[in-house]
Amino acid sequence: MQGLSKDIKTCIYRDMSNSVFSPDRRDAFERLFDALRAAAEPTRLRLLAICAEGEWTVSELVQIVGQPQPSVSRHLKLLSEAGLLERFREGSWVFYRRATHGEGAALADALVGLLPAEDPTLQLDRERLAAVRAARRERIARWFDERAPAWDSERDIAVEGSRVEAVLQRLFAERRPANLLDIGTGTGRVLEILAPYVQEGLGIDISRDMLEVARAHLDRAGLRHCHVRWGDMYRLPVASSSFAAVTLHQVLHFADDPFRVLAEARRVLRPGGTLVVVDLAAHECERLRTERNHRRLGFSEAEMAGWFAALGLIGEPPLRLAGPELAVLVWVARAPAATSEPAGADRQRRAA
Repeated sequence: MQGLSKDIKTCIYRDMSNSVFSPDRRDAFERLFDALRAAAEPTRLRLLAICAEGEWTVSELVQIVGQPQPSVSRHLKLLSEAGLLERFREGSWVFYRRATHGEGAALADALVGLLPAEDPTLQLDRERLAAVRAARRERIARWFDERAPAWDSERDIAVEGSRVEAVLQRLFAERRPANLLDIGTGTGRVLEILAPYVQEGLGIDISRDMLEVARAHLDRAGLRHCHVRWGDMYRLPVASSSFAAVTLHQVLHFADDPFRVLAEARRVLRPGGTLVVVDLAAHECERLRTERNHRRLGFSEAEMAGWFAALGLIGEPPLRLAGPELAVLVWVARAPAATSEPAGADRQRRAA
């Protein structure tokens, strides 16, 4: 990691004429130099690389870099103030991720691209990151396995499930896609209610107990054109551009990297295909973290719209279903009829 800052500065100067940072603007230079100064420290470069692979809490970042919490917090503060990281709070949790908009995002991309993949420190960070991620996903899988028999009632978090199901059935009755991929299918309920409107349905889930329940449900309903398969939502075991419709029903709030899940959904979506996301609207109900293992406290309309745009999807205004305490949003987005895969999705897959 030593000497890397000099290489970064040389690269930035060389590419200045093609950069979003205008060299004839004094304030642009000042912002650039401030950001370079913030990044010109080995631990902060490590944190930038880690935050390029998802959204992380301070405690998770402390585990990965192996430094005291006050030190890590100070580094994160400097990177955030420089615009290289985004910091956002949900209830009592604070998350950090690589900047996705503006000058800071462009510089963050350049810096991460210059980091030597073979560096021993960075390799150790990636190993620790993988261990943190694997431990969390194993914990989630066990949690789902324990609740598989009664899961359908637990998915009706904010509003009656019949209201959401009616919306989904109306959407699919209008579109009637040839095939459907349901990510995080659980007990297969989405496949079951949408089976009349698709020629073929496939559900993916990481919980084997959930899949056992789903297979029993589909078999009992006689839905021979719908199947389930074990798989990870971050690495879907299906080919690119292979599905006319993809659904994510109450799945994203469990994800440690929601955008990466959406990027995988985008990858498997055919040109002109439809993505439907059902999840909680942004809220402050902390008990869902302890009682139901939620990582994110819902999502705002602006956040989801930004992710759709980054993935080259054309989003529609979401439908809001209000409940007594929380609300559910149904987002619908469409892939352009013919387009190359967006850079954002490709970057996320390479990082995986």
